[in-house]
Amino acid sequence: MALQPPRKVYALGAEFQTAGELFRAAEKVRDAGFKRWDVHSPFPIHGMDKAMGMGKSWLSAPVLIGGTSGFFFAMILTLVPSTVLYPVVVHGKPTSFFTTPAFFPIMFELTVLFSAFTTVFALLIFSQLPKWYHPLFNWERFSRVTDNGFFLVIEARDPKFSESKTREFLEGLGGQHVTLVHD
Repeated sequence: MALQPPRKVYALGAEFQTAGELFRAAEKVRDAGFKRWDVHSPFPIHGMDKAMGMGKSWLSAPVLIGGTSGFFFAMILTLVPSTVLYPVVVHGKPTSFFTTPAFFPIMFELTVLFSAFTTVFALLIFSQLPKWYHPLFNWERFSRVTDNGFFLVIEARDPKFSESKTREFLEGLGGQHVTLVHD
């Protein structure tokens, strides 16, 4: 019989009965100073981002860069051919920078298009998607998260994580079925 290699601990998870209990537990975990933790519920819980102490999303910076690059790409795409490469004078209309108003729709549309693509791809990168496997799938009770389960998970890589103290802390918050989740 071959010995199984020891499995690495991913997190300690607890189940809560209601969304309100999960919300209050999230506030207490935030106040306790944990940094690497998350909550899982079958539906969005109003105010949970604030209860978790989450700040503004980092997504706005890449979207601004994408939109700005789309705008400048549209300017180059429209102004360079009409003013530098093929300046055709039609009925005395200018072939300089003053033709810009004719290209506003193109500039607007490419700004929106580049912003949208940047949003999608940045969101996928920040969310680390596609992720075909997650250690929480090893926890049997976690399958209830899509139906009626409310879970709080504190990761083992959190600086304040201690298996025994974190277990006591989660049980003290009212967490049930506190379980050690392995990779």
